[in-house]
Amino acid sequence: MILSNIEMQKAIDERRLIITPDPQPRTPEHHDCPYDTTAVDLHLANALAVPQPGPYTFDLRKKGGIAAFLAKNSKQIIIPEEGYALKQGQFTLGTTVERVTLPLLPDGKSLAARIEGKSSLARCGLLVHFTAPTVHAGFDGTLTLEMINLGVVDISLFPGMAIAQLILEAVMGDTEANPSQFQGQSTPAGT
Repeated sequence: MILSNIEMQKAIDERRLIITPDPQPRTPEHHDCPYDTTAVDLHLANALAVPQPGPYTFDLRKKGGIAAFLAKNSKQIIIPEEGYALKQGQFTLGTTVERVTLPLLPDGKSLAARIEGKSSLARCGLLVHFTAPTVHAGFDGTLTLEMINLGVVDISLFPGMAIAQLILEAVMGDTEANPSQFQGQSTPAGT
């Protein structure tokens, strides 16, 4: 079951969902309200990790080590105020400003989420977080965004722009902790 905007706000008030900073304003009378009927906007942080070509390969059969590999083989960029031009066909990793925490709670009160791109950006050719949208119950950290420009022109990325949306879902029953390798991440590479 997907949570409505009102139910998301109740979950925040009950600490079943923690988004830092807290999305404001909460009411749609405000032009800049981040809540849609069934999603809340997330914003692009000021750092990007741009994977660099090189004479290396990554063996995807190996467990873990993805974050370290990406950090080692990516150019770290701080987005200037005038924006970062994502070139046609270019892939980059970003992260959300918001830290999302989905506490494990008893009695079926836990939440999970999906992070999805925004249709307004997709119409320009910008795919945001186009794979693995699940944010599991128990996750705590910023969310890494896989972004690629499939459009016909460069697209400017700005720190603080609404870049993705979070959709919350109820988890049926109790859960057992199984933290991912990206638990607590705070960089685009996942470290």
